[in-house]
Amino acid sequence: MTSKVWFITGTSRGLGRAWAQAALERGDKVVATARSMEALQPLVAKYGDAILPVTLDVTDRDAVFAAMDAAIARFGRLDVVASNAGYALFGTIEESSEPQARAQFETNLFGTLWVIQAALPHLRAQGGGHILVTSSVAGIITFPTAGVYNATKWAVEGLVETLASEVGAFGIKVTLVEPGGYDTDWRGASAISAEPMQVYEGLRQKIKALSATRALGNPVATTAAILAVVDAEEPPLRLFLGKACLPAAKQAYSQRMSTWEAWAAVSEGAQG
Repeated sequence: MTSKVWFITGTSRGLGRAWAQAALERGDKVVATARSMEALQPLVAKYGDAILPVTLDVTDRDAVFAAMDAAIARFGRLDVVASNAGYALFGTIEESSEPQARAQFETNLFGTLWVIQAALPHLRAQGGGHILVTSSVAGIITFPTAGVYNATKWAVEGLVETLASEVGAFGIKVTLVEPGGYDTDWRGASAISAEPMQVYEGLRQKIKALSATRALGNPVATTAAILAVVDAEEPPLRLFLGKACLPAAKQAYSQRMSTWEAWAAVSEGAQG
């Protein structure tokens, strides 16, 4: 199999780091981006010229375009573009401040948009490629005290589903990667928390109790799935990662269908 060239954002840790290392281990080339060059040095030391480390904040649109151009200049093509950079804002809707909410959308949604826009001219010119976008099971269902984060992922789902309908004719494949809970620092160092209001403390404690018994996945265990998807002739538009996602989605969609059907007469009467 011919080696692939990857462009991956958010490779300092977590899923992005696992995917970058898996690609490098099998002999692929990787343009690895992170906000800190220091975080990428162990990969550079181990894989040498197979990796191009790039310091990048995905909220800087010009910098994203420059990074994509640098990737092409170094490796000549891009086979896989993985928009993975993002973080979580924890807090109820009422607690989330305007700066926190705007910053969350700047990274999770607009950062994804800039990566896609920067990649498309190159992928169209070469006649194909594969765009992977890290969404979340929170882009399918919602979780209390993460409303703004949920909203960014629902927005990403709509953006990328539309993208797939627009670029397929150019030979460009698109996949939304929807992880469940994984043992990363998603709730740790990379997360932001809103100023808590006492009125929601009972809800927070309830969620904390439920989360205490939840089994988290191993980020490294996702690499076989990601490699299978990028090597597939016909990759899926959506891919859950983890055991809990599909049952949760089935329950959520069943409830939605029941509600729509129960109110169907009212809905149809609104046609006029």
